[in-house]
Amino acid sequence: MSANPIPRRERLIVALDLPTSAEARALVERIGEAACFYKVGLELLTSGGAFELIDWLAARGARVFADLKLYDIPETVRRAVANLRGRGIAFATVHGDRSIMEAAAQEKGEMKILAVTVLTSFDRADLEEMGYAGDVGQLVLARARGALESGCDGVIASGLEAAKLKAEFGARLLVVTPGIRPAGGSRPADDQKRTVDVAQAFASGADYIVVGRPIREAADPRAAAEAIQATIASIFRT
Repeated sequence: MSANPIPRRERLIVALDLPTSAEARALVERIGEAACFYKVGLELLTSGGAFELIDWLAARGARVFADLKLYDIPETVRRAVANLRGRGIAFATVHGDRSIMEAAAQEKGEMKILAVTVLTSFDRADLEEMGYAGDVGQLVLARARGALESGCDGVIASGLEAAKLKAEFGARLLVVTPGIRPAGGSRPADDQKRTVDVAQAFASGADYIVVGRPIREAADPRAAAEAIQATIASIFRT
C-alpha cells in the first residue's frame, strides 16, 4: 500500500471516455461530489471542446488527468507538453520511449508526467506480434526504470505489475492503474486483458485507479463512484 500523502477521494480517477464534451459534463454533474479527479483522453480531444472541458473541470475544483499518450518526435512532444502547462492539468501521459519521456519532462512545469508502460489491452501475445519476445512484467519494469531516469513522475501500469513496481521504486514513482473491473462474478467482455478490482489494485501498491465503464455504464454513476470511494476509505484509514 502506498505511503504517499494522497487524499483518499483523489485516488479515484473517473475516465470521461465519451463522444462529446456535453456528455462528459453531464456525467460529471451526475456524479457530483462522489469524485474529484477526471481523465480526459483522445476520444474527447478529437470531438472538439476538450480544452474547454478541462477549463470547466478546473473551475469546479476538480483535478484533471490529460491522457493523451503523446508519441511523436521528441521536439514535438516537448512543445505539446509546454502547451499543456498552466491549464490546471495535474497529470499528462506520454509513451514510455526514453527520448519522448525526457522531452516531456523538460517542459512539465507543475504537471506530473506519467509514462505508459504496457497498455492494459495488451498481453504477451500482442507483444510477441510486435516483435517483443520477453515477459510483460519485465518490459513494464524496464520502462519504469527509464521513466524514473528520464525525470517522469510515475507510470501507467496494470495492477498485475503494481507490486513489482512498488517493490523496486517505492514512493519514487507514482503508479496509476487502469483496467479496473468489479470484484467477483462475471466481468463484461471488453478490450481490457490485464484487469484487477479496486481492492486488488491498491493491495498491490497502486496510488491511483482509473475507472471508466463500471461508473459510466452504471444505472446510477454517482452510487457506483461512492461504492468505490467506500472501498478506498476502508483501505486507507487516513
